[in-house]
Amino acid sequence: MTGEDVHIVIMGCGRVGSSLARSLEKRGHSVVVIDTDADSFRRLGPEFKGSTVKGVGFDRTVLEKADIRNADGFAAVSSGDNSNVLAARVVREEFGLDNVVARIYDQGRAEVYERLGIPTVATVRWAADQVLRSLMPEGSEPAWRDPSGQARLIRINTHAGWVGMKISTIQAQIHTPLPFLQRFGTGIVPDPSTLLQDGDVVYAAVEVERVPEVERLLAAPPARR
Repeated sequence: MTGEDVHIVIMGCGRVGSSLARSLEKRGHSVVVIDTDADSFRRLGPEFKGSTVKGVGFDRTVLEKADIRNADGFAAVSSGDNSNVLAARVVREEFGLDNVVARIYDQGRAEVYERLGIPTVATVRWAADQVLRSLMPEGSEPAWRDPSGQARLIRINTHAGWVGMKISTIQAQIHTPLPFLQRFGTGIVPDPSTLLQDGDVVYAAVEVERVPEVERLLAAPPARR
């Protein structure tokens, strides 16, 4: 994704989903919220300009009404683990949308779902901004910034074309260190021979003025040499 207007579909309009929806809309993006209880949409407030769809979030017809085929991201943040994972899998497997995240209450099952290729956020470490970063790292708050404000550690999306490449090779191409990866929910510090795997969450250490450039480089396929 780029920093331009994007379309996000959210399943679940509890405190988590409504907060996420408002945050995305404040950033100028289009949002559709799905929930089985129409009354829950009141949490969005009178200023919400997005759309709402009443129904089950893993129902294909409901997802079609939410314009899932044109979505840039999908967040399943209802109160049910099974519903969230099922919805995320339907969106990935039936509609071909890779940018999904599922809220999981059971910490022990989170790693299992990660291995299925579904990024998860467990309740014990959940916050709306974490899901927001999973969907849209570009333009979001950095994971860390130095006191002077000149450098930061950012969580960043990577194009599938980088998968299988050595971290050292990627760093050389983008002229930026990648000091930290999250794989299957576990943090690792890569060495020069570490290969980027599908599903890895990548963190880049970058000067503030180069953030847009690095985001653009990693969001596109690697340059042919």
